[in-house]
Amino acid sequence: MTAQTDTTGPVTTVYKVSGMSCGHCEGAVSGEISQISGVSSVTAVASTGEVTVVSATPLDDEAVRAAVDEAGYELAEKA
Repeated sequence: MTAQTDTTGPVTTVYKVSGMSCGHCEGAVSGEISQISGVSSVTAVASTGEVTVVSATPLDDEAVRAAVDEAGYELAEKA
């Protein structure tokens, strides 16, 4: 589901989201995830389904799942 880079400082996590197909989709997912406390940046790429999130600390996967659900998409398992 996620891949985390184990470093000191900001944490970068890559999530797979199914159902994104355009820039609007990217914006919807990015907008919801960016509201999670501690998130400093979100980059969603519809063509790959990958959403890269930079946060101050590791995020709770359930909080990310809820944000993605709110945007109308589904957090998928990492292949």
